[in-house]
Amino acid sequence: MRTMLGAIATLMLGLLVGPAWSQEAAVVADLLKALGGGGHVIVVRHGATHADQADTDPLNLDNVAKQRQLNDKGRADARAFGEAFRAAGVPIGKCYSSRFQRAVETARLIADRDPEATADLSEGGLVVTPNENNRRTQALRRLIGTVPAAGTNTLIVTHKPNILDALGRDWFEIKEGEASIFKPGGTGKYVLVGRVQIERWAAAR
Repeated sequence: MRTMLGAIATLMLGLLVGPAWSQEAAVVADLLKALGGGGHVIVVRHGATHADQADTDPLNLDNVAKQRQLNDKGRADARAFGEAFRAAGVPIGKCYSSRFQRAVETARLIADRDPEATADLSEGGLVVTPNENNRRTQALRRLIGTVPAAGTNTLIVTHKPNILDALGRDWFEIKEGEASIFKPGGTGKYVLVGRVQIERWAAAR
């Protein structure tokens, strides 16, 4: 009886956690299969960066040398992310990023092409007005709620503050490189399908 109760408890825990939150390789493989059919929006926090760097000229986003950059792990993980997508036949249509180089580079390594870099996805913080931060929040939500072109997925690479503002406190602990996959419903609404840490994509191949 005790063994049976333990098995039931384990099953219930699995149901409570749910496939949307699981990091098991089989679940990630299922996500890759679903993404292969298109119709999803993939929101990624940029990859791992140098913790000893800061954005010291945030009003001039063309000054890449004054920005926090991806480190070697961030580049390797983003490259492996993209390779896993290509190996699984995951089609990326529209590709957007923040104007900060760490986001541009993450998107480029995943999609294997330059993204459309936009202020709508750039971290604003204290260097832009509250109104502008709110506008960027709404812009990200609109992108997530926009159905991709048939047979493709949309890739969005942005920053933790943007994701947190748009999606809420459940994303407070979002890691560098973490992807959140959404299924837009065609009316501006969207449903979370899963969240995957960046190193899990390659492990599921």
